[in-house]
Amino acid sequence: QVQLVESGGGLVQAGGSLRLSCAVSGRIFNLNTMSWYRQAPGKQRDLVASITEGGTTNYADAAKGRFTISRDNAKKTKYLQMNNLKSQDTAVYFCVVDITYSDFTGTPVAVKDYWGQGTQVTVSS
Repeated sequence: QVQLVESGGGLVQAGGSLRLSCAVSGRIFNLNTMSWYRQAPGKQRDLVASITEGGTTNYADAAKGRFTISRDNAKKTKYLQMNNLKSQDTAVYFCVVDITYSDFTGTPVAVKDYWGQGTQVTVSS
């Protein structure tokens, strides 16, 4: 089993900052690409940023220059630093991790995307 625990969401004024965290635990053989998605009310779920195992990052246009994704492989945790937040950033943010998980012997079994439960970010104008 694999568990993802997100934290760091909340209410912030426009122009403020928040840092989201996502800690991964369980039978993990390898953490592959780690991503953040968000879904605003009435809208589709969109990619915000992603980071590969090697550290290559990718950002949605709306996040470029304001958001920074990072990961700490030793802690099995990833982060999303969000600066200069705008009202249009209000959404539920989801942690997504592509994981090679293992069985009880530590043998890699398969690769699967895991989603966190989501954390609410609300930016007031």
